[in-house]
Amino acid sequence: MTGLSDAAALDDPVGESLRGHHAHLARRLGGALTYEPTVATFSAVSAEPDAEAWADLAKLLGPGEFADMFSCPVLPPSDWEPVFVLEGRQMIWTGDSSPDPSPAELGSGVVELGVESVPEMLDLIERTRPGPFWPRTHELGTYLGVREGGTLLAMVGERLRPPGWTEISAVCTAPDARGQGHAVRLLRALIARIVARGERPFLHVAEANSGALALYQRLGFDTRKHVTFRGFRTP
Repeated sequence: MTGLSDAAALDDPVGESLRGHHAHLARRLGGALTYEPTVATFSAVSAEPDAEAWADLAKLLGPGEFADMFSCPVLPPSDWEPVFVLEGRQMIWTGDSSPDPSPAELGSGVVELGVESVPEMLDLIERTRPGPFWPRTHELGTYLGVREGGTLLAMVGERLRPPGWTEISAVCTAPDARGQGHAVRLLRALIARIVARGERPFLHVAEANSGALALYQRLGFDTRKHVTFRGFRTP
């Protein structure tokens, strides 16, 4: 399993993913990278981008388009319109071994979600707003859900994949199904899968989301660093 000392890739999780595990989902022009638009809106430039790199990204996205720069610390030129700023944290799982959830803990309702589940996943995202999710976001990795009576009540999935790491994202539970431990069961199941393939889980959370912070800390995640998420519109 990836050691905690091998965390340099997490300083540029979008770029590292697009240059590596998610290269098949990437669009690239010069030093600029972004996902296919129906997969994700995250974009990346080099650690010290010049004017040409920003021009490449603007051309890649098109005029007046949204550039989600995620936790990129460098700012684009002044003619890029700010869209949002959100303070958050990057957290890494610090356990030494898999949580190895038991069958009873997982329950029979935990299922893997595929392309046939996308309409339900999008509906759940719309009702819970855990973060950006598009029609092909499920292609980024494994997604698990909890079903009862055939209805999708909760889900969690994999998003960014820098070398040696897998980001956990889209953690959400339907409002009328909260308080039943669905998120904990799904998170433990996904952590176990990630660790079993020799990678280490990490995630991002908004600073103001105290409930999620407490949950992640209880499951063994520690804060690696504070980050600022930013989005812009191209000139």
